[in-house]
Amino acid sequence: MYSLHCTKKLIDRIQEPIAAPVPTPTTRLGSWYATALFWRPQLMLAVNERTLLPVLMPLAPAAAIAHRFPAQLATVLAAHGIDQGFIEREVAAMAEVSFAKTASRSVVGIMNEFSFLAEGYRECLESFDLITLTMRLAETPCKPIKYDSPAGLIKEIVRHQVV
Repeated sequence: MYSLHCTKKLIDRIQEPIAAPVPTPTTRLGSWYATALFWRPQLMLAVNERTLLPVLMPLAPAAAIAHRFPAQLATVLAAHGIDQGFIEREVAAMAEVSFAKTASRSVVGIMNEFSFLAEGYRECLESFDLITLTMRLAETPCKPIKYDSPAGLIKEIVRHQVV
């Protein structure tokens, strides 16, 4: 089970009930934060609360976003070279989802920065490939994780199995 903390604009799109209180996630990576990007086509940007690892994916169909997200996360983790066993355990633990409102202003701020950077990278790289954009965002140094990049932190956490 994992928690997906959504911005209001994403909650309005997915129309799922909000959990109160938010249950503790059973996944190794913990909770995720998500927002909608109103590009063409529309996207969802998810950011892991602990590692700040970003994941971009198509928003449509919005009603199934929580069930499609684990597969996209598996693709992103594989692109980062994460152990297949870890990926399989994480995806299996994501069989259930709990929706919640955003609670961390810090993570919401990172999502806003990633949204801005993604737009710039899309133009600079002249690419709309979501994995390419996600991997580029993951290399961004972030102050909340002591200026490490999400890509570096996720590899470190999985390597040491400290999650």
